[in-house]
Amino acid sequence: MIPRLRPNGSIPLPAVGFFQRLVEAGFDGDIESGAASRTVFSTDNSIYQVEPAGILFPKGVEDLQITAAVLSEPAFRGITVAPRGGGTGTNGQSLTSGIVVDCSRHMNSILEIDPIRKIVRVQAGVVKDQLNQALKPYGLFFAPELSTSNRATIGGMVSTDACGQGSCLYGKTSNHVLGLRIVLADGSDWWSRPLDEAALEEIVAREDRVGEIHRIVDRIAREKLDRIAEIFPKLNRYMTGYDLAHIRRSDGRFDLNAILCGSEGTLAMIAEAELNLLPIPAHAALINIRYGDFNTALEDARTLVALKVASVETVDEKVLGLARSDIVWTGIARFFPDDAGGTTNGINIAEVLADDEAELERKLAEVTAALDTGANARHLGYTIARGHADVEAIWSMRKRAVGLLGNVEGPVRPVAFVEDTAVPPENLAAYIREFRALLDGAGLSYGMFGHVDAGVLHVRPALDLTRNDHVRLVREVSDAVVALTRRYGGVLWGEHGKGVRSEYVPEFFGDLYPSLQEIKRAFDPENRLNPGKIATPSGGQALLKIDEVPLRGDIDRIIGNEIRAAFDNAAYCNGNGACFDFDETSPMCPSYKATRDRRFSPKGRAALMREWLRLLAEKGIDPRQEGKRLRQSVPLASFARRAFNSLNPQNRDDFSHEVRVSMDTCLACKACAGQCPVKISVPAFRSKFLELYYGRYLRPLKDPLVAAIETTLPLVHRIRPAYNLVVGTRAGRMMMRVAGLTSLPRLPAISLAKEAARLGVPLATPRRIEALSPREREQSVIFVADAFTAYFDPEVALAAIGLARKMGLSPFLAASHVNGKALHVHGYLGRFEAAAGRTAHYLQRLDDAGVALVGLDPSMTLAFRSEYKGILKATILLPQEWLVANLGRLAASPSAAKDKSFRLMAHCTERTNAPASIAQWKRVFGSLGIDLQAAETGCCGMAGTFGHEARNRPIAERLYAMSWKREIDAAGDTDSLMATGYSCRSQVKEIDNKRLPHPFQVIDKIISENADIPQPDVT
Repeated sequence: MIPRLRPNGSIPLPAVGFFQRLVEAGFDGDIESGAASRTVFSTDNSIYQVEPAGILFPKGVEDLQITAAVLSEPAFRGITVAPRGGGTGTNGQSLTSGIVVDCSRHMNSILEIDPIRKIVRVQAGVVKDQLNQALKPYGLFFAPELSTSNRATIGGMVSTDACGQGSCLYGKTSNHVLGLRIVLADGSDWWSRPLDEAALEEIVAREDRVGEIHRIVDRIAREKLDRIAEIFPKLNRYMTGYDLAHIRRSDGRFDLNAILCGSEGTLAMIAEAELNLLPIPAHAALINIRYGDFNTALEDARTLVALKVASVETVDEKVLGLARSDIVWTGIARFFPDDAGGTTNGINIAEVLADDEAELERKLAEVTAALDTGANARHLGYTIARGHADVEAIWSMRKRAVGLLGNVEGPVRPVAFVEDTAVPPENLAAYIREFRALLDGAGLSYGMFGHVDAGVLHVRPALDLTRNDHVRLVREVSDAVVALTRRYGGVLWGEHGKGVRSEYVPEFFGDLYPSLQEIKRAFDPENRLNPGKIATPSGGQALLKIDEVPLRGDIDRIIGNEIRAAFDNAAYCNGNGACFDFDETSPMCPSYKATRDRRFSPKGRAALMREWLRLLAEKGIDPRQEGKRLRQSVPLASFARRAFNSLNPQNRDDFSHEVRVSMDTCLACKACAGQCPVKISVPAFRSKFLELYYGRYLRPLKDPLVAAIETTLPLVHRIRPAYNLVVGTRAGRMMMRVAGLTSLPRLPAISLAKEAARLGVPLATPRRIEALSPREREQSVIFVADAFTAYFDPEVALAAIGLARKMGLSPFLAASHVNGKALHVHGYLGRFEAAAGRTAHYLQRLDDAGVALVGLDPSMTLAFRSEYKGILKATILLPQEWLVANLGRLAASPSAAKDKSFRLMAHCTERTNAPASIAQWKRVFGSLGIDLQAAETGCCGMAGTFGHEARNRPIAERLYAMSWKREIDAAGDTDSLMATGYSCRSQVKEIDNKRLPHPFQVIDKIISENADIPQPDVT
């Protein structure tokens, strides 16, 4: 039995009083100071870990003003604050031991769109892709691009002056900022906009903080004009944050936003932004060029830039290799074929934009002609991607490159600390050669990619920061890279901000650094706003140093490599934040989308699991051994002790409770296991946690009921009228809610077993299958019906049987068996292992006979590939995988699909863990002459048994409303909607009282008859 766990840290007393005072002052947002929230906000995408005293989630500019006003009170002058956006910073920009201010939860509204003036006004928490989604109907977009665009907030982009691919064409965030609404340290609310001389003169005459700031910045810009021109590099990626070189715009106006953009929350809190917009390019194409080595790709990039393409991105062999095993590869593999002439060890992606198709083709012809010329043809080959869908798919692969570098085995993994250097583009190839030699000399592996047109290199050396020798390398490599970058006329911070790397600011800014300090002092004289970053108000206050801030590796060293490896990548989450995707139609992560609570995300749960493992390690507990002991024990024997622990008030502050709260909202959809670049599998480590947690505490009543559902369904079906009376009446539903269950489906009158027998479909016993001749086995198929489909939706299995016969095959039904997914989800791992062992033995014997095994429900079928990994060698095919292999047996009736549209709503586990699924379904329907469309939907909210648990029902319904509801409502009489997942069909029936068919049922109706089939008796 695991012990009670108490976090080491506690909230500093001034912070406790600060939170109380905020409420008294009228703060309307959320305040979180629990151990779980502080743990989740202690990391970003960097190598550092700093636990804050609490987190504020303001609801508007008034809350920011209240925060600043309370901070100014004498009792709280020792408290500091740091703004946080998407939390994906690679250099600890938002990490603080003070108070985090996060605008992403509530301040995420698009306030005004002016399509005529091409201007938009947004709150700081709006996500970049969210904004562009809203702008698309107007033909406009916010141009600065970055790999984290589906979770990066506008406030965060402004704070780091973010940019990425296409910056040579579109510039940085600061190039598109027209105005910033900021809250200063004294609570002043100010709109910063470019000023002409008259307006500037009026403001500098003011006697308040605003006037002082403008006087000091204007004086520095004038007095240091020549020195600024000498020190600031002439780069696309010039030094951002306190950008002295651009205080005066090209039109002569004074622009304080040049100082604010890239200032990382050290000068003010950003509430709103007014942004410039551009027309969406009418036509785009990508030329994907393959090379035998990375250096050739880099050198060739200069040729491409000279051809005036819109942008050029370069990727090395390591990143490309990782992409090949990623979820996105299926959709883009055809653009990166294998070459007979050699292995692809580098690629260039050249973007071509045009206002019309003819212009696009002309530009493409110019570039490809240059590529084909003998003197320039140093590549292995190239392909061209046209059209929005293909272009976006390839850019998606490139965007995932940073995260993909973390998808390796073992404790030595690529980490961010020198990853965004920028040099003049003409120096880049030579610079990278020396950079690689530097890393090779240190014995480090690494992956590289970059915006070669802008001279920016992204590199993550692989380190294990639990090792002291690797910790020392952070300093050694950083200092060497700084020296190398300066020698080539570049900067250390090309686009990802300074953060903890601010210790190098005085070296790069030289004798202008005191001017930065003066600006900091004007904005924040007491050093309360994100202190230690970029500049300090006075010489007596130090900047942070890269090797003096606590590292994540300090925690990992306590846990140990064996435990880290045993808990499904939880401890290896690198903070990339892909699970914070704002898009409601994206599968990952449904619980975060529904709650906007970062604890309820894969990143949040991984952070909590990692902290939980650390606390156990400090007490000398090996969770693997505890799990083994639990599986060998008798649960009833520990009932009294578990009951005592559950009732004992001394256990209320057990950190395990906070972890469990986070795990409770997980839908176990496995979208993280498929979509997370690092392949964090929350359902896998969640089940291990729940097993140990409920070894100490009592389970809720619904757990044993849900866990036993597969074994009890055959019994319940025998008393179907009584069961239906319970789930179909008000009194019965109330009784079920007391047990923690809700929205339970009724059992149909039809019995799969009886109908199969009537249709002459035999059970697939090993002896019966083994008795078939080789030819009979080739012409047979065994349908592995899960308990939910078999008992609640048997028509799907009957349709599969009918379809198989029309295809000229002999169908069999697998015997009733326990899949065990519900057991696994709820942490009954001992019972799962026993049930899975029996089922795997049975299925393996069938597979060994050489007959195809086909599952009906994607989630239950894919469990045989994940939860059964290492137990079952056989592959249970998904329906579409089986059909694709038998396309020659399908033939549609000419009139079957006439005047109808067909639209597929795929299960989210299927979309993310079997990425070829949609394309396979399209091939199947295409062979029938049908153009199948795939609905863009997120999770339906049911997710197996999740939506049937009373505590989860509000989240389940919220998720359904996000994307499924509009698809269902939009369907007309000629639209044929279908859903692959039983739980999805059940959710639609529960909420909208509509029955969606499984694709098997649709295909069974439209396929030509090859045999007379007895029809099932459903009366």
